[in-house]
Amino acid sequence: MNASKTPSAKRRTSTPAAKKKPAAKKPAAKKKPAAKKAPAIVEALGDALPRDSVRLLDELEAVGAHALAHLRARGVDHAEISIGQGERLETGVRAGAVELVKEAKSRGLGVRVVHNEQVATSSTTDLGREAIERFLDRVIEMAELSEPDPLALPPDPRELLIGRKAKFPSLDLWDSKTARIKADRGLRLALAGEKAAFAYDKRITSSEGASFSRASSHGVLMTSGGFVGRNAGTHASIVVQVVADDEGGKKRNGSHWTAGRYFDDLITPREVGREAAHRAVRSLGSVKLDTGGYPVVFEREAARAIVGLIASCVVGDAVYREQSYLGQRLGTAVASDKVTIVDDPLLARAPGSRTYDGEGRAVRRNVVIKGGELQRFLLDTYAARKLKLEPTGSGGGGGGIPHTTTSNFYMKAGRTKPEGLLRGIDRGLFVTSMMGFGFDPVTGNFSRGASGFLIEGGKLSVPVSEVTISRNLDELLKGIDAVADDLEHRTSIASPSFRVDQMTVSGK
Repeated sequence: MNASKTPSAKRRTSTPAAKKKPAAKKPAAKKKPAAKKAPAIVEALGDALPRDSVRLLDELEAVGAHALAHLRARGVDHAEISIGQGERLETGVRAGAVELVKEAKSRGLGVRVVHNEQVATSSTTDLGREAIERFLDRVIEMAELSEPDPLALPPDPRELLIGRKAKFPSLDLWDSKTARIKADRGLRLALAGEKAAFAYDKRITSSEGASFSRASSHGVLMTSGGFVGRNAGTHASIVVQVVADDEGGKKRNGSHWTAGRYFDDLITPREVGREAAHRAVRSLGSVKLDTGGYPVVFEREAARAIVGLIASCVVGDAVYREQSYLGQRLGTAVASDKVTIVDDPLLARAPGSRTYDGEGRAVRRNVVIKGGELQRFLLDTYAARKLKLEPTGSGGGGGGIPHTTTSNFYMKAGRTKPEGLLRGIDRGLFVTSMMGFGFDPVTGNFSRGASGFLIEGGKLSVPVSEVTISRNLDELLKGIDAVADDLEHRTSIASPSFRVDQMTVSGK
């Protein structure tokens, strides 16, 4: 850990007494104003953190070191220790009244033990020294009862961030302002969002709640191979959900949210509330479409769900278990040439960013699909061994069950303005939200409920609801003929808006 030091006192200089000469008495000098205290920030493994955070990480690391020492003394071949502390504040209001105030703090330790190719994982929240030792002894007993798995051996320490390789990127994941927000302010933020929604339009008749939440986490991952990784991060969000009454007693919901690692990166509660109300009101008078084939434009929130399906099919666990229709498609076209999909853990302040993976490997930007061609799967060590490929720094579950995980997984933005996606469509569907879980990762078959707007003559027309959209995901991706430039990294899976040449829409 590199720490920047601040001097605790001014350096004093003096002249030896033998060389001093009598001097006329000088008037007392005016005291200089005290210097402002330097912020309690130190550099910790790439990111600047408050001293309290660094002390907490030191404490967690000491607990982890004790656990590893105990396992070594018991002769365990390999062990991974993950230890962390999280804090979370949740506040909620409904119809102007306080509905929820919840603040919680938790600590825990997870361990994975590998001995004679036998593996066991477990976790505990009792971090007393003796309690940890008893817990670890039981985990060793669990490992002795398990079946050997030679592929579960850890990575070679030379592949990890150890020694000269231990250079951790600065990703700006900690915001002290977010971590300090108290419950009373959280309630004010939620109330302001809900109030703005009701003020936006008289047709907003009720609220499904508004909330503010913030969370902070500190964690340490240590392995018997010598890796030590430390991380800390914050996150905050504001959500508003309201209802407008439609004909026939139907309720039209509208919701909006903002989120980020830094509080100052959030949009205001007023903007969140007004947009939630706008979404509820604009869906009044929804109709069904006639069943048929239509061009479909996915607004970025709905498009994000499609990208999430791709993510579930390119992680190593799904591939080696033959639970992905993309399993035998490396090096082939799986989407149109407009589509490039990236997994990038190195984006500053992004929700899925991280400085190392769950095995202690260096993380990197992985291009998964480039110009429509499937370039690689995301792999941890275990999946890479199963598939006879190289790991991609995508390991998760450190101190627990190993698995492959995404970081910031997204479709790259195109050059078209969002409104440009509508151009040239005589009659189509603009999808703003989807419901249900109609996707088979083995075949790629996709079918989900949807709502949005009818597109007529290149413009949005009447609102549409209660329809189902379907097409095989392989065909859907190959049918993407335009991608917008409106990508935002509000969530770890993200997408710009895009257009599909045709999908089956089932309505009336």
